[in-house]
Amino acid sequence: MKKILIVDDDVGLMRVTREALTSFLRCEVDTSPSPEYGFELALKKTYDLFLFDFQMPMIDGAMLFFLIGKVYNHSVPPRIVPPLLLVTGKGEEKRAQELLREPGVRGLVPKPFAINRLIEKVKECLPGIETIGGA
Repeated sequence: MKKILIVDDDVGLMRVTREALTSFLRCEVDTSPSPEYGFELALKKTYDLFLFDFQMPMIDGAMLFFLIGKVYNHSVPPRIVPPLLLVTGKGEEKRAQELLREPGVRGLVPKPFAINRLIEKVKECLPGIETIGGA
């Protein structure tokens, strides 16, 4: 069973995203509206995919990803950093585009997004994830 961590300060959107993923894909989803708690979850558990909001107060999704990556790389033994999908309201933004060149960043999901587009993106990042009910 694949595990996904969603961190998004927009709680409504986060809930919709979790519902969509668990309805269409065989996966476990943890969510946090706070980057700090998301960071703690990422250290406690092992995930196959991160889905972070690009724009959050204090720590944005990219920064959160890099912080987790640093800790994973320095743990003994080093942990594998899962791929990241960034959810963004500003997909055209230069910084968002630059992030796509960073290792591990697998794509941007522009807001508002179509659920099927999100599911496709997740499937691209997690080859072999099972869909539910032939979605």
